[in-house]
Amino acid sequence: MEITDVLLIAVIVGLVELVKFVGVPKKLLPIISLVLGVAGGVVYMFPNDVKSGILVGLIMGLAASGFYSGSKEIIKGDK
Repeated sequence: MEITDVLLIAVIVGLVELVKFVGVPKKLLPIISLVLGVAGGVVYMFPNDVKSGILVGLIMGLAASGFYSGSKEIIKGDK
């Protein structure tokens, strides 16, 4: 995994934000994040090794989902 591959996490966060803007229920956003992560892992990072693609994709999707919820709390602050 190279530093340019880590940028996929930011892409996943952006796509999840776009999906949220369209009106998808917030409950589904972590699942969408995981699906996008697995898709990116299998299609972009490890097209010849599905197992590795799924594993890395899950890690990216979970990281993107955690980044989304963590940044949301930072923006909200302690109100």
